[in-house]
Amino acid sequence: MTESSGNRKSKLQSVDTILFDLDGTLINTIDLIVDSFLHTMEQYYPGKYKREDVVSFIGPPLSETFEKLDPEKVEEMTKTYRVFNHAKHDELVTEYEGVIDTLEALHKEGYKMAIVTTKLRETALKGMKLMGIDRFFDIIVALDQVENYKPHPEPLEKAMKALGSVPEKTMMIGDSQHDILGGKNAGTYTAGVSWSIKGKEFLNSFEPDVMLETMPDLLEVLGIRNK
Repeated sequence: MTESSGNRKSKLQSVDTILFDLDGTLINTIDLIVDSFLHTMEQYYPGKYKREDVVSFIGPPLSETFEKLDPEKVEEMTKTYRVFNHAKHDELVTEYEGVIDTLEALHKEGYKMAIVTTKLRETALKGMKLMGIDRFFDIIVALDQVENYKPHPEPLEKAMKALGSVPEKTMMIGDSQHDILGGKNAGTYTAGVSWSIKGKEFLNSFEPDVMLETMPDLLEVLGIRNK
């Protein structure tokens, strides 16, 4: 189905709910995640993996990634990853420019917001508190709160239910194909972020409704910039 850009813009400006992925979208955990994977890979596959090799690991839960590598060592590898990840967390996590100002503006305008992440809730909250964005989110749907994870619609549907929202007025924003496909599967609008480590072109291949160059661009998309 095709529609005019004006009609699409009007529909996007009717959105009242924003679901955000966390890692690589609102907080810059990329170095932490990559280093955690490299540390783990070096323990089990010495000298085999480089930075570019583990980029593809980003997005799905750890269990899915490690299951493909060695089904018998999923728990062991996950523990190795998490011990390193937690130890280095505060040192390696940084903020993305414009995120806090954008969340402030959305909060002021009364938008309903939630985090939908494939992280465990405790770890997600650790990063949110470190970056000072936890105050914007009463609703967090994490990996340990669902049976199915993105791109399955369950976590998005759970977030929308908690917020009292409907898909046709909701947008899912993320840096991974799992976010875009999750939004499509749940019937929401979708937005990719150009700072995705997987690349803007790769993310665009999944046809999000919007590609954000910076997080403040979201304010323009929603029609609230300069309100």
